[in-house]
Amino acid sequence: MLDTHNLSQFKEKLLIMASHAEGMVTRAIRAHLDRDEPAAKQALETDEVIDQLEIQIDRIALRLLADNIDDFKLRQITCGMKIAQDLERVGDEASTIARRSILLMCLPNLNTSTDITEMTFLVNAMLKDALDAFVTGNTVLARGVIPRDKKVDDLNKLYQEDLIDIMKLSSDNISQCLHLGVIIKSLERIGDHAKNVAEDAVLLHEGKDIRHNSTDN
Repeated sequence: MLDTHNLSQFKEKLLIMASHAEGMVTRAIRAHLDRDEPAAKQALETDEVIDQLEIQIDRIALRLLADNIDDFKLRQITCGMKIAQDLERVGDEASTIARRSILLMCLPNLNTSTDITEMTFLVNAMLKDALDAFVTGNTVLARGVIPRDKKVDDLNKLYQEDLIDIMKLSSDNISQCLHLGVIIKSLERIGDHAKNVAEDAVLLHEGKDIRHNSTDN
């Protein structure tokens, strides 16, 4: 009975953590795109909640691992711990986006054709689909997340190169470009974490490790 209660608590806290992380990314992205300082501050306030949830999840997991559990429960716990770690890092990257967005709001708008809207929506959708796949067991959805990470990587490279060109044109643009470059890199890292969650969703529900195996994605 204790094992069942702990497992239920473990799942509940993981779902709460996932919801907070997804919401935090949404608010941080909105803060940047809309120059919305209250949204940025809301995102920053959520980071501590996510950190505390990771600690609680780890404690419950250790109690569960001490019990004699079956293979599927073991995968639930180990995959859940890995996902919690990725979600904590998603929170860190969202915090970075929020902080840099606030700094950018204090500076003149950057006169550039570089538009990171596509990247922001792509990363947000990847995270949402990866978390949905984990919760519902939809491994087709999970597998669909993984190839999208290549598009995010390509956009990151393109945008960073654009920012370098802009800084070369005028030193007045350096501060804005540096802040924007950090935001873009944080988005790319959130895409990496979304991919990790999707791979763990496949491992949990299919018992198959598809990391580093492009032929099985």
